[in-house]
Amino acid sequence: MSDNIPEHSAAKVRLLGSYLKRFLSVIANDGFTRQIKIFDLFCGGGIYGSDGEGSPIVILREVEGLYFSRKARSQDSPKIDCHFSDLDATKVENLRNSVQLKNLHAPEFGNITFQCRDYREVVSELTNVLRPDRFVKNFIFIDPYGYKHIKANDIKNLLAKGNVEVLLFLPTQFMYRFDSNGTPEALKDFIEEIIDIKHWRENENVWNFVEQLKDSFRKNLGPSVFVDTFTIQKDPQTVFCLFFFSNHIKGFEKMLEAKWELDNEQGMGWHYSRSQLSSLFEKQRVHPLELKLREFLRGNHKTNGDIYKFTLASGFLPKHAGEVFENLQENGELVVTSKSGGKVRRKAFYLNYKTYRDDHDKVSFKLG
Repeated sequence: MSDNIPEHSAAKVRLLGSYLKRFLSVIANDGFTRQIKIFDLFCGGGIYGSDGEGSPIVILREVEGLYFSRKARSQDSPKIDCHFSDLDATKVENLRNSVQLKNLHAPEFGNITFQCRDYREVVSELTNVLRPDRFVKNFIFIDPYGYKHIKANDIKNLLAKGNVEVLLFLPTQFMYRFDSNGTPEALKDFIEEIIDIKHWRENENVWNFVEQLKDSFRKNLGPSVFVDTFTIQKDPQTVFCLFFFSNHIKGFEKMLEAKWELDNEQGMGWHYSRSQLSSLFEKQRVHPLELKLREFLRGNHKTNGDIYKFTLASGFLPKHAGEVFENLQENGELVVTSKSGGKVRRKAFYLNYKTYRDDHDKVSFKLG
């Protein structure tokens, strides 16, 4: 990634690229998807400075990479159509020229379109023309210049199609500053779409603002939609955030994998140890995921499917829950039984998508 691209933008497109690599690979191997559509609704010019690569270039590189990796294994690829739009005609033309210059697209990959159009017009059209279709998958990247044109109901209406995933970038630092200094109409309108403004709490910092916004999205969109965030700290005073929305638990897991991969790069990744607690968790004496799982396990038995879904919805990966469960099992605190009531070998938790899909209640868990 070139130094010509701002650091927070570089982090943003790294996450986008990392997710698309996983997403495209999963979809291409699912056995029935015939077409993938990718929309970048604030595409920009594609290039920062001399060679810094923005979102449309990253998207096209992943599309190209998938096609040739499958071709090398004599595998067919679903057609991947890429749609790039921006209100700035100069940026759109610059992008078109860069794609041609870098030879980033070929007809065998799928179709490519460039449009100079207003976001509100495009998103309204997408809401009307996209159709539920198990043979087609849609991914929409929204990286606006601000947030005044973004409507939460747009996200809700798009997700209602069932075959749409959305990655939305919001300048949460600026939104938080406005929120803490008297909420302007644009921010008030945005918040009121997802929560009654009477229930919106004043936030002590931008991190709390992001959490409240994420929780509000979750409640507004309902239990069938998965929502998570990826925060990008430009400097100690500036934090931006990507919000990911999906109806599909497998796609959501792929996004979380991409998120945790980048968290590890930045030294903020998964750390779980009951014997060597980090300073971040010293006061509560237990890791946040363990706290969540202990609370979830109170009362009735929970199945492997229940734990798999709960873990992802909490923003963690199944392997993270596995580590917590290993520790609880070692301490004699976790009881694992098969659906027939028999014993299960140690460390056999079956927290994966395939077992979730095919054998949701293969084992059950209860705190001993």
